[in-house]
Formats: sequence, structure tokens, C-alpha cells
Amino acid sequence: MSFGQSLTTLHTPVFTVDLQTFKRNVSQMNQRFKAMGVKLRPHMKTHKTVQGADIMTGRTRRCIEVSTLAEAHFYADAGYDDILYAYPLPFDKVEDCAALSERLEMFHVLIDSQAALEELSKRRLKADKSWLVWLKVDCGNGRAGVRSEDPESMELAKNITRTEGVELVGVYAHCGNNYYSKGVQEIQAVAKATTNAILDFVDRLKEAGVKCPNSSIGSTPSCSHPVAEMAKLTEVHPGNYVFYDAQQMGIGSCTMEDVAVRVLTRVVGHYPHRNELLIDCGWTALSLHSLGKLPTGYAVIEGHPDLKLTAMSQEHGHIQPVSGEIDFKRFPLGSILFIIPYHVRCRKA
Repeated sequence: MSFGQSLTTLHTPVFTVDLQTFKRNVSQMNQRFKAMGVKLRPHMKTHKTVQGADIMTGRTRRCIEVSTLAEAHFYADAGYDDILYAYPLPFDKVEDCAALSERLEMFHVLIDSQAALEELSKRRLKADKSWLVWLKVDCGNGRAGVRSEDPESMELAKNITRTEGVELVGVYAHCGNNYYSKGVQEIQAVAKATTNAILDFVDRLKEAGVKCPNSSIGSTPSCSHPVAEMAKLTEVHPGNYVFYDAQQMGIGSCTMEDVAVRVLTRVVGHYPHRNELLIDCGWTALSLHSLGKLPTGYAVIEGHPDLKLTAMSQEHGHIQPVSGEIDFKRFPLGSILFIIPYHVRCRKA
């Protein structure tokens, strides 16, 4: 990691962060949900750094979310607590989760099956501690989670509260279906539907005598344009917002001015016979997530809407014009281009 170094002296390809934009994005998200009276539990998987986490948490080093146990251990070692492992409990990692639960004041796990609950029941925590469990709910994302409308979901919630050594902390949904949205109206429609589904489930739990103190939804699009109903939640869990990227721009979560990251690359080849530039940046630096379906191919080349990243191998990128002929004099060998990645998590991971 380099600070204060001239961009022209950096070896490429290189992932860069505009720290002021990063901090502004954090501040805006914090203010947005402070005004709504909703706790923010930021996701760490976007950057995986202590520096970024300290900015996101205001150096409290509490109330964060991770997607892997490697991340959980990393932040625990850095003095973080109140960590939510936002992944349906893997049975081969129960012992690791138990160690973190016994080590930290608060380590939360997700489950979405009776079998997972039975795994927790078989591994009682030491020091009279209880497993802190969130019930993962699928509100239309179609990935993990129980469906709130299924009778089995209510029964699983009841079983969690009946199980000795296990505490139901709350219900949790990821509105990842927001990533198919186009514009604020569609983003907010998904956010509203997800929020209402979670709140309705919590109400039905209360009517059935099941204590469920917390409700949480999250995705960067929904939290960038929250709806009024989200004020009834106890917390939200976005993550990508600190960086944003070309995907978020396309969805409508942000503008280019909000994107804090660029991948710098150098022109390493001129090939007039195929009307193409070659750059020293391939899929290991950018990922193939967009499938090349953007108007500008696999990513956005800042300041050059007339250029398209048409193909990538491991260490090379192929750039062609959107139309017409490339003026190679504008892009001498060794010159630097600034690329906005499609999905920054794929790049940063």
C-alpha cells in the first residue's frame, strides 16, 4: 500500500483509491441512516483493510459484517468486536465459529435450516455463552435464506428460541435482486418490497410469541436510495458504497464522481492493422464479471467514452474504438489510462 506517491511512478496495473471520495461516501451513508434512526453495520468484504474499517466505524471497531472467517479472524485480531459472519453456517466451520464466539464479546452467525440449528445445539459454547443467531430470510433475491411466507420459516424461528444455548438476535435479508435494477425508482421498489417482507415477518413472529429484537436488510443500491419504510428496521448492512464502481453507476446507485477507485494501466502496444491498443491490465486486475456487455466493454475507461475494452487475457487487455479509427498519437506507448472496474469486489478480492 502506497500513500503520497506520484501516480506516474507506480508500476501498473495498480488499484488506486481516492481517500477523500472514500471518506465522503462513508460520511453520507452514516448521516443518511443516523437521520433515520437506523444502525449501520458496514460490510468489510469490499476492502478488507483495518484502515477502511476504522473510517467506516469511526474507530469504534464495533458492529461490522464479514463474508468469510478469514475476514472475521483478521478483524478480531485487530481488536474488532460485534462481528456478524454474513454467510449461512458452513458445517465444517462450526468449531471455528465457536472459537470466535468464545473469544469475542459478540460474534453473530446466520442460519437458514433446522440442520444448521442442530449443529449449533451439538456444540455448546463455554463460559455460559449463547450462540448469537440471525435467521437468514430470502425476500426475492433467490440465493440463501428461508422464505418468510413458508410455515417452516416460522417453525425454525420458534425452534431457535426453544434451543438451549442459542439466542435469536434477529432476521436478516440481502436484497441482491437490486443489482438488476435500472434507476432509482426500481431500486426503491426492491428496497420497499424487501423491507416490508422482513417487517411483516417480524410482526408475525411477535404475534406467535417469538421475541425477535432486530431486523436488517442491505445492499448498496437500497441503502444509497433508502425508502421511508427502512426507518422501521433496526439496522442495515451495505458495503460496496465506500468505493462504488461501474456496476453501481449503471444501476443508478451513484454517479461517476462518487466512484473512489481506479485501476491504472499503461499502453504497451499499438496494432493499427487491427485498430487496437494493448494494455498491461487483464482479468486478474479487473475480472470478467461484466461479460463485456457494457457499451464500453468490460469496464469504463475514464475520459474516453470512445474506447472499448473488448477482450482480456490474464495480463493483457485489448482496447478498440467504439466506432471509427483509433488516433494512436493520443495514446503513446507508456501512457496511462484510468479504468473504472465493473465490480470492485471482484477486483479487490
